[in-house]
Amino acid sequence: MGVLETIRARVAVREFLPEAVPEASLRRVLEAGRWTPSQRNRQPWHFIVVEDRERLRQIGALAPSGGYIGGAPLAIAVAAGGAKPPVFDAARAIENMELAAWEEGLGTCYVGQIDRDAVKALLGIPAEMELITVMPFGFPTPAAKGQTKNRKALAEIAHRERYGAPWSAGKG
Repeated sequence: MGVLETIRARVAVREFLPEAVPEASLRRVLEAGRWTPSQRNRQPWHFIVVEDRERLRQIGALAPSGGYIGGAPLAIAVAAGGAKPPVFDAARAIENMELAAWEEGLGTCYVGQIDRDAVKALLGIPAEMELITVMPFGFPTPAAKGQTKNRKALAEIAHRERYGAPWSAGKG
């Protein structure tokens, strides 16, 4: 699957089949995060793989809208630190991992609301690091994988030279 096709097909997955994620697939997802470009090549991220069922349930309970973490075969907590705010670089790594997961037949989603301090304590993440998110991973249920996306037309969001100036596929 090409990159653009993967981007177009990938959906946020919150329902997972119970089967385990193969170690080779997990490694490719982690490698996708590792190979992400970062500001000044700082690579500020750390990926904590969580597979323990009870720990997954505890993390799910710490996310008001992310209880589905507890039903996933695994989750990856993304933490980052450094002198500069690491959120942007970590988000880039997260997106690469999401795309690599989809290529592996796995689904995931970004969990925004989570008790970051409690999860940091649960996972032993140092206080000076920032917990960006905890993403569940697994094979999506047929219903989850069959979701459709609705996106605005490119003409509604793309401009040429100045905001409000219509963009079109051809300049002339």
